[in-house]
Amino acid sequence: MSKPNIIFYFSDQQRADTLGCYGQKLKITPNVDQLAREGVLFRNAFTAQPVCGPCRALFQTGRYPTELNCWKNGQPLPQDVKTVANYMEEAGYETAYVGKWHLASGPRGNQALDYRTRAVPKELRGGYNGYWRTADVLEFTSHGYDGYVFDENNQRIDFQGYRADCINDMALNFLDVRDLSKPFFMVVSQIEPHHQNDHQHYEGPDGSREKYKDFELPGDLQALKGNASEEYPDYLGQCASLDQNVGRLIAKLKEKGLYEDTVIIYASDHGSHFMTRNRDGHLNGGDDYKRTGHDAALKVPLIIRGGSFTGGKIVEDLVSTASLPKTILAMAGMDVGDEMIGENLLDVARGKLPERRNEVFAQISESRVGRCIRTPRYLYGVYAPGLNGCEEAASDFYADDYLYDMEKDPCQLCNVVHEAAYGKVKEDLRKRLLDWIEEAEGTRPVIDNENTVC
Repeated sequence: MSKPNIIFYFSDQQRADTLGCYGQKLKITPNVDQLAREGVLFRNAFTAQPVCGPCRALFQTGRYPTELNCWKNGQPLPQDVKTVANYMEEAGYETAYVGKWHLASGPRGNQALDYRTRAVPKELRGGYNGYWRTADVLEFTSHGYDGYVFDENNQRIDFQGYRADCINDMALNFLDVRDLSKPFFMVVSQIEPHHQNDHQHYEGPDGSREKYKDFELPGDLQALKGNASEEYPDYLGQCASLDQNVGRLIAKLKEKGLYEDTVIIYASDHGSHFMTRNRDGHLNGGDDYKRTGHDAALKVPLIIRGGSFTGGKIVEDLVSTASLPKTILAMAGMDVGDEMIGENLLDVARGKLPERRNEVFAQISESRVGRCIRTPRYLYGVYAPGLNGCEEAASDFYADDYLYDMEKDPCQLCNVVHEAAYGKVKEDLRKRLLDWIEEAEGTRPVIDNENTVC
């Protein structure tokens, strides 16, 4: 297939360990697990920004959120940036977007535009000029059950039923009405398993608490508690619903004879730490479930099935979902080079990049002004003392925040950033982190020591 159809199906706030192919013991994700068996599973995938809006800005542009001024929620996507949708339409694709957008509302010039409960105008849709069934901030227009989105003509579309099912129905509808003369690129941006903001609760389908009562918490949540014991059954119910909907989408593709001509990417914007992290003295801003460099929020599922991504291959190397825009365009036959960050994940899967850095970099905002680097063994993070993560995007001075040795401490429970035995390790990680910051942001800040309690 010269130009495959491409579906980017991503969830919101889903930990990798909710999926069977990442170790979940309950039968939560049989359909996505099957995609992994047929395609490529990236065992160690991490987000480059564990906040909803910034990560979405990166997904649409292949640029770091700080470059776009989208480093926190409520910052609209710049209109003069060429997006994945722009490239795809130039390549002859029909584009479609369904679900949560989160890139329209916010300050623009001397105005503050609010599309949280209104239709997003065409010029603020990031180049998606066709099928559009979207709310800018879906948790403002819906709950676990019932709500509304807007179509490409700015008409409100009300839905009744479990939200993930209804959003998925709209994706299925696109397959019925699409232009048959073109390949398609569809983004399905589900809000599940994000908590419902105004209820401060994960809202699974009715019956989730009983159905998933025999859950086993991941090690970090067992140790640190948070509110996971109370919320996890509904959270798993949300994840199971997503998987069932992926299954319905696959069935529709097969029914229409499209499955073998379609690449499906399944990922999430970030994970959830269930109020276990960001409880330290360096918190300067706000947090609930994300906004940290710990694996609970940074590690995400990533499965690609179709096209050249076949064979049930498991990639152990660390990869960043920042590479998805470049990878999607490569699937469509476009090499954007340095116009986008990251790498073509097909090259990683095929082992064509033997000299690549087996590490990932992330920018942290809203809970603090932070940066971190994750390697196979270590996680090292820094923060900007005195700067509020909801007010400042970056700093020219950082201090040590945390260092974890996952070989000895896989759940990241003991911060060894000031232990003398890790001095040389920290020195090396600090230099590598500074290299990442300079590459991403064009400046090389100072990082200094600051004593904290383990």
